Amino acid sequence: MKLIYDVSDRPKFSQTLVFAFQQMIAIMAATLLVPILMSTYAMSNGNTLSFDPAAALFGAGIGTIVYTLCTKRKSPVFLGSSFTFLGAYAAVIGMNYGYWGVLIGITFAGLVYVVLALIIKAIGSGWVNKIMPAVIIGPIVTLIGLSLSSTATGWMSSNGIKDYYSLVTILVGAVTFLAIVLVSVKGSKTLRLIPFIIGVGAGYILALILTLIGNAADIAALQILSFDSFKAAFDPFTIQSIVDYPKFTILKAFTENVEGVLPIDGAAIGNIAMTFVPIGVVELAQHIADHKNLGSIINKDLIKDPGLDKTLIGDGVGSIVGGIFGGAANTTYGESIGCVAITGNASVISIIVASFGCMILSFFTPFVALINSIPKCVMGGACVALYGFIAVSGLQMLHKVDLGNSKNLYVVSAILVTGIGGLALNFGTNPATGGPLLTVTALATALIFGIVTNLVVNNGKLQADEEATDALSAHADNMENVDFENDDAE
Repeated sequence: MKLIYDVSDRPKFSQTLVFAFQQMIAIMAATLLVPILMSTYAMSNGNTLSFDPAAALFGAGIGTIVYTLCTKRKSPVFLGSSFTFLGAYAAVIGMNYGYWGVLIGITFAGLVYVVLALIIKAIGSGWVNKIMPAVIIGPIVTLIGLSLSSTATGWMSSNGIKDYYSLVTILVGAVTFLAIVLVSVKGSKTLRLIPFIIGVGAGYILALILTLIGNAADIAALQILSFDSFKAAFDPFTIQSIVDYPKFTILKAFTENVEGVLPIDGAAIGNIAMTFVPIGVVELAQHIADHKNLGSIINKDLIKDPGLDKTLIGDGVGSIVGGIFGGAANTTYGESIGCVAITGNASVISIIVASFGCMILSFFTPFVALINSIPKCVMGGACVALYGFIAVSGLQMLHKVDLGNSKNLYVVSAILVTGIGGLALNFGTNPATGGPLLTVTALATALIFGIVTNLVVNNGKLQADEEATDALSAHADNMENVDFENDDAE
């Protein structure tokens, strides 16, 4: 893909601010949602813990800074709150281990990446391209986009409200998506750099207009946008309505005494480790897939440079640092990768400025209130574009794979069907939640099926290097004709 700004490029200061803001909008909705969901998980006595979205925003920013430093500023992606560990949070909170249980669990998950990084540092990462050639990594990346699609469409149709359906919210989401499309395809050179901002802005304005009409005419179906975040911030009006420090989880762990929380002893640490470590291990697949995908977009092999060991350390340590402040483990965000692909801007400076922007703005109450007020249907429409780009980039990786060859056909089929079908592997029973003790996600299961099938059809041998088309090369070659900068806007 021909980029407008490469990884090491430095856009003008004014452009950098706009690019950074676009990245911030792309990751904020999901990043802020995780701590909100975590705050609903109850202990055995019914008490709940409180996780601050502003703190999660700060944690995502500082976690991304750590990741960027560890990867030598060569990987332009933002880290945000991970949804993968929601079940683990619920389990640990249900076991009555409180804030410390969550923080220790996040630390264990991050250390898994650090240990894996040290192993890869010792043995090298050459096995990655052999065990995950284009015929495997391509459909896996596609699955990442498709697995997120239900979130986008669910937000569009329900506006994030359980057991709710509305054609009006679908309309708002569609307008958001089409605004992004029109700006990306028909807009001027400048506008094509900020399609996400334009699209979300258009969707927000439409939602606001419909909501004002709905309030005036007392039509509930049109009341899409909630003003609750503004009411909480400004009623009553105090100095905290303008500036307030995020309620960092580490501070809560030291200062808040929640009734019913058990002491953290050896048994507790063992239980927490058993809950978080396996999830961290199976997440390796998504980490590799995300960096393969990002590498294909920026035309660089991130598995080799800066190296898988450095991306893992950055992800792991960044997650620990971010979790200490925000209370949620971090992970590389597909929304951020999609934003890079849509805009053609891979400048890592934009990511760094976005990181500091999140940290600074987490102290400004009006900004946090504004972001919290963006309707889910608006973000759903934007995510149709973001997640769609992820899915399509996976398909592009299959460009040089001969699907007429039954060997390749069976590998791709195994991955897509098990992944899209949601074939997860559940082991044991968690006494605190009643759910499985360990779940191997559908994405990880699909990867296992793909690798095993690939070994079977190749008589137990990995494909030779010359036969295993590298995902990066295949995608980069195919995307050479994509030129965001020189396309004529008609």
